[in-house]
Amino acid sequence: MRLEKMKVLFYLNKAKTNLTGTCPIYCRITYKKERKQFSTGETVNPKHWNSKKQLIIGDTSSLEYTNCNLMLVKQKVNNAYLKLRLNQGIDFNAEDIINVYFKRKVRKRDTVVNSFNRYLNHLKKLIGKDIKAPTFKKFEYSCEFVKDFIYHKFRKRDLPLSDLNLQFLHDFEYYLTTERGLGRSTMNKVVQRFRKPIKIAISEGFLDKDPFMLYKARITKKEIVFLSPEELEVLEIYSFSQPRLNFVKDLFVFSCYTGLAYNELSKLEKKDITKGFDGNLWINLTREKTSKPISVPLLHKAEEIIDTYISQDQGVFPKISNQKYNSYLKEIATIVGIEKRMTTHMARRTFASTVLLYNDVPMEVVSELLGHSSLKVTQDSYGKVVQRKISMEMKRLRDNI
Repeated sequence: MRLEKMKVLFYLNKAKTNLTGTCPIYCRITYKKERKQFSTGETVNPKHWNSKKQLIIGDTSSLEYTNCNLMLVKQKVNNAYLKLRLNQGIDFNAEDIINVYFKRKVRKRDTVVNSFNRYLNHLKKLIGKDIKAPTFKKFEYSCEFVKDFIYHKFRKRDLPLSDLNLQFLHDFEYYLTTERGLGRSTMNKVVQRFRKPIKIAISEGFLDKDPFMLYKARITKKEIVFLSPEELEVLEIYSFSQPRLNFVKDLFVFSCYTGLAYNELSKLEKKDITKGFDGNLWINLTREKTSKPISVPLLHKAEEIIDTYISQDQGVFPKISNQKYNSYLKEIATIVGIEKRMTTHMARRTFASTVLLYNDVPMEVVSELLGHSSLKVTQDSYGKVVQRKISMEMKRLRDNI
């Protein structure tokens, strides 16, 4: 960034002319197209003031004294400017110069990308202790989005935090939608992560208030897609000629009866399966996403699948990548005739909906079995499933009456 010059100008504030005919002399500082002024404490009769020479014209010693004081004011302003240049580079404004001149506290300043990078350094030290590596990666991606947007919009590598306002966030959303092709839910997450370092900057004194205080994210709730009882039954009884497809089908069905996500499924070990207080087998794990312990009782169909695959190794199932898993699920859906996009996460939704809620398991129990961080998360996600179940029951009741 180029270095901008500071201009110092003295002028008369004639609006404050007193009864003796004199008016105060003000000092105006212009820096980065911003003007700030203050009273020098000196006064003069306008007829003695030469605005072109920035001096008082006259022979009296009092006028010479006033001229000396004005030169001293200008020198102190220049010293304040040089001090800020030395300590803060180019990241200061006209108000900061006046604050240094009057020996007042200068606001701490930082930039958008720099503050995000400081937050990333803070997060990096928490990997494996308080957060997971994938969580850190998501914040890294969000920071890259912010940097790319700043260059796209302003043709700059960074911006002062003080330049942030609500319009910045609206323009950022527009950029993420039109230029990066992000969906609403993904974009909301990026914005949410971006606001974290901004809130820390506020707490550290770099900002007076949240520039995005009035921002409200637009929430779009996606319909929860899961297998119906009929589709799940068709999938269970179908036998594939290819062993790889049979294996993936079994993994998927196992998740449909336990609610385990892909990571939990791939890392499931024998030691995670124990006999519970009721004499039945339970899976005891800690959810990676929420770090919340979960205990899931094994239903008979899940037990049958475990008996098929459990071996002398620590792991319950053979390893398969998430990419291959999802690829084979698409193949399975085509062969079986399921006209839904089958994914690893659909099994978890099927567990919550078809296996639990459709069988009248209370929402709070579903939340506990899924390992959700709160009941509200479950209610927000599966509230419509409950409504659908109620609708089905009422239809059945109408048909019987």
